[in-house]
Amino acid sequence: MPKFTLADIEKALGKVTIVEKGQQNFSDVTTDTRKITPGALFVALKGERFNGENFIEDAVKQGANGVLVSNEYQPSGAEIGGTVIQAEFDTQTALQKLAHFWRMRFELPMIVITGSNGKTTTKDLTASVLSAKFPVLKTQGNFNNEIGLPLTLLNMNETHRAAVVEIGMRGLGQIAALAPIAAPTIGIVTNVGETHMELLGSMENIAKAKAELVEVIPAGGTVILNNDNEFTAAMKDKAKAGVKVITFGIDNEADVKAFAVEGSTTETTFKCRLGKDGEVAEFTLPMVGRHNVSNALAAITAGYVLGLSQTEIQSGLTALQMSAMRFETKRLGEYNIINDAYNASPMSMEAAIKTLADITKGRRIAVLGDMLELGDVSVSAHQKVGQQVAQSNATALIVYGPMGKEIAAGAKNAGMSAVYHVNTHAEAADKLKEILQPEDTVLFKGSRGMAMEKIIELL
Repeated sequence: MPKFTLADIEKALGKVTIVEKGQQNFSDVTTDTRKITPGALFVALKGERFNGENFIEDAVKQGANGVLVSNEYQPSGAEIGGTVIQAEFDTQTALQKLAHFWRMRFELPMIVITGSNGKTTTKDLTASVLSAKFPVLKTQGNFNNEIGLPLTLLNMNETHRAAVVEIGMRGLGQIAALAPIAAPTIGIVTNVGETHMELLGSMENIAKAKAELVEVIPAGGTVILNNDNEFTAAMKDKAKAGVKVITFGIDNEADVKAFAVEGSTTETTFKCRLGKDGEVAEFTLPMVGRHNVSNALAAITAGYVLGLSQTEIQSGLTALQMSAMRFETKRLGEYNIINDAYNASPMSMEAAIKTLADITKGRRIAVLGDMLELGDVSVSAHQKVGQQVAQSNATALIVYGPMGKEIAAGAKNAGMSAVYHVNTHAEAADKLKEILQPEDTVLFKGSRGMAMEKIIELL
């Protein structure tokens, strides 16, 4: 747990106002009154529907030694009973500054990952690979935003020898603002796709936003780029002088290149050349899909950069523990279920549909929901997904959501007849029960807002 003195907090935040003075040592930092431990500092975050400053008295009563409030805080006149520290800005910024101050106490490789698709999978893979050699801090779940990133960094302790964190992006400037908090020494960009097209308007703007990570890596650091994606490959020129750029790929020539990729329903094997003149290793990945080989290559490259042996890298891949709902395969009664429901974009939809076709020999059914935040390309992108399902020779397609009708239209126009549009999760489950046969394989995928996993629960 992070430990701060009052002097540390003043140094991290700059000038502060001590509204009420009490304890000067804090044994943890939390933003949740339900998670307060004795001696903690409670950071009173504010949002559109909540204000942590309404709970500072509760925090002290529950054992917090002090509370951190914003520049808008108005003292009531009554004593809180603990140290009340007022920042000169909002508490979200204060939390980020505290996290950066804490992170800078540790000299260790800090790997920051971003990209349109595969961030969390690549994070899990990279952390697993590195964990074969030393203790690693990693982002839990998808704690990759303005609050999640600093909370992750505050979990760093003296046992860690490396850290792997991911950063999401909703607009230009966000990665440029967040990445320096982590002070990355290695940056990985997985790819650039149409995710967030509604917000950024063009692939060029999405690439520009993702490239912000490359631009903040300092001299002496390393940038790892996907050479199979034209937009990430072009980011080589964004690296600062003194930054080493290493590429990975399957289709295109790269510093770390995979070939002879072969898959089954449970794993994928491939050969990999480590360095353009390096030796060839053979790896087994406990995941399916060519897109996951690409994600694994990013992790392998990180291990290669940090000096791990082939044996250590394979050990890390074998020990992989994935975040939920990311091409998660399981048996449900007589059926094979693929839960890839965490999120969806045109790029990840195409990969999932192709992988479904590659790994199954029998009947396969796709249950797909809307892809959100695609803006002007939404209709054409959804129709293309339907076309891809039809071309994959899937047995049936069930679509859910307003744009699901466009997926259905694309599939029908491509000659597929067993296409069904439903209006609720329950209707989708009922339709599945009607058409399922023993040993069918069913893929569930859609944007997070579509909650496609609920259909599995209804089965």
